[in-house]
Amino acid sequence: MSNEIFLLNISGQDKPGLTSSITSVLAQYDAKILDIGQANIHDTLSLGILFEIQSGASSASVLKDLLFKSYELGIIAKFSPITSENYESWVKQQGKDKYIVTILGEKLSAEQISEVTKVISEINLNIDAIKRLTGRTSLINKEEYPHSSIQLSIRGKINCKEEVTKKFMQISRDLDVDIAFQEDNIYRRNRRLVCFDMDSTLIQAEVIDRLAELAGVGEEVKAITESAMQGDIDFNESFKQRMKLLKGLSEDVLHEVAVNLPITKGAKRLIDTLKKYGFKTAILSGGFTYFGHYLQQELGMDYVYANQLEIKDGLLTGGYIGDIVDGNKKAEYLKEIADKEGINISQTIAVGDGANDLPMLNLAGLGIAFHAKPKVKNSAQSSISSVGLDGVLYLLGYHDRHIDLME
Repeated sequence: MSNEIFLLNISGQDKPGLTSSITSVLAQYDAKILDIGQANIHDTLSLGILFEIQSGASSASVLKDLLFKSYELGIIAKFSPITSENYESWVKQQGKDKYIVTILGEKLSAEQISEVTKVISEINLNIDAIKRLTGRTSLINKEEYPHSSIQLSIRGKINCKEEVTKKFMQISRDLDVDIAFQEDNIYRRNRRLVCFDMDSTLIQAEVIDRLAELAGVGEEVKAITESAMQGDIDFNESFKQRMKLLKGLSEDVLHEVAVNLPITKGAKRLIDTLKKYGFKTAILSGGFTYFGHYLQQELGMDYVYANQLEIKDGLLTGGYIGDIVDGNKKAEYLKEIADKEGINISQTIAVGDGANDLPMLNLAGLGIAFHAKPKVKNSAQSSISSVGLDGVLYLLGYHDRHIDLME
């Protein structure tokens, strides 16, 4: 005797034991569950069960008993017969490429979600699931740090991932929302190393500018720094120019600057969570080791690579020790750490804001431009501009409950 396939859709007020009651009815008729999914929005349940059952009296009886049980539970049940051809066509779709789109902002609007899903529809991708990653927002109590994120799981063939990314980045700029587009592969689910730029990423300051202010050459150094971060002048040349202007500054100033570093919002929450989930973390900075090591102690990070100031008789000489840590060096150090830890480069993440961060952002499995300059944001794989550094956790697929559990 042949079998029949049905899609059962249940909707109504959620209550304990509902799924158990429905599947118990199916169990009595030896039904085979082909797929099952459930969502709950504002205590309203939507449950779908795709099941196979023997044709004839069994199929008629199970539908009747399911309707009776649904009435008893105060929920609505709808049935759709599925042909075997339709089912097999659906199964074949499961082998297509999978992607994750993460939408992140202080608050999410219908327009933002509409524009993102319009792009997905235009390239004939299918949304398999939508998941909220942040906690529910109170309409009465004002949040000190508002942030909202949802994750779309999508499936299908893409001819040019770069073109799709450009479309999402345009929406990001137009509607002030962060959008990350990633392949949903084994590496995305198993990241193990996160490398951070320091100035204007882990901290909300350019340390060299602060030192320059104390040395009385603030405006000169700030102008050079901005040109370097925008990519208008070579980083190494800008570094040498700025270092010369710091000649004669007292070593005592370094400690004063270090203890007053403004750590970026969300940085501690991010690093604490990464550490407790077993990630390795690193600072790869074109700044200075003195401040990198201070942050390493404050945040509990594993590695620091930065420039070492040359100091003689308690004064900065205007020189440096060793190689300049420029963009290419940052990328080299990222690969070096990954090799040392036995981590595939696709399992790495790099976060930065300046042009000298682009080599490591492009090398890493996931490169994130954080509150970045336009040139950097346009060239990176993903960007975060609307929230703090802990926005990285949502790009990794963590829900607030996973994060708060670790606090």
